[in-house]
Amino acid sequence: MQFLYQYDTRAQTYTDEDNLGQEIELFWEATGGHLEADVKEFSRTLILGTCENTRGIDSLINRFSEHWRIPRMPKIDRNVLRLAIYELVYLRSIPPPVTINEAVELAKKYSTEESGSFINGILDRVRIALLKGEIEHGYDKGTNIEGS
Repeated sequence: MQFLYQYDTRAQTYTDEDNLGQEIELFWEATGGHLEADVKEFSRTLILGTCENTRGIDSLINRFSEHWRIPRMPKIDRNVLRLAIYELVYLRSIPPPVTINEAVELAKKYSTEESGSFINGILDRVRIALLKGEIEHGYDKGTNIEGS
């Protein structure tokens, strides 16, 4: 989540995965992130997947957030949402309640108590839309996750 916040704050756009991968490595070095290899690999998957699919993820956030558009949302909230929606849509091995609970806890810890409810509401709408087949589960950045 911290990398995504930084990425969003700097309004970065990387032309390829290699450049983004280098930025991730620099971030870990700068933050003293000495992570176990499996944790680092999973984190890298989450970051790359979220960054590569931001446009589609943002369209889902806009679709399921009432009266809130991406630029108006606090950066922490929108990046927690992006990360969680990536997990819900692309990483089916993670149970949706786990993803939603983790996102709510991140929001409460790094944003506001109200952010937890806001994020829970949007993610639950995404979860229901996935169950109803209104959103396709995605497996690569070319997959349309905007739904029918």
